[in-house]
Amino acid sequence: MLQTENLTKLYYSIGEVAEMFEVNTSLIRFWESEFDLIKPKKNRKGNRQFTKEDIDNVRTIYHLVKEKGFTLQG
Repeated sequence: MLQTENLTKLYYSIGEVAEMFEVNTSLIRFWESEFDLIKPKKNRKGNRQFTKEDIDNVRTIYHLVKEKGFTLQG
């Protein structure tokens, strides 16, 4: 799994984040709508800009949902 210590940029696109976790961008957008933890900034074009903290939060959700099998209700 991705280690955030290796992240060097200030912001990452949704495509880059999806690639890190090997999921579709639509899943990242869905999680963003379901979890208040994920709040990427948006640039003038409306593109999401994920920080290291956002990616840490995505990792936590990924771990609980994809690896531990928790449901969103859980």
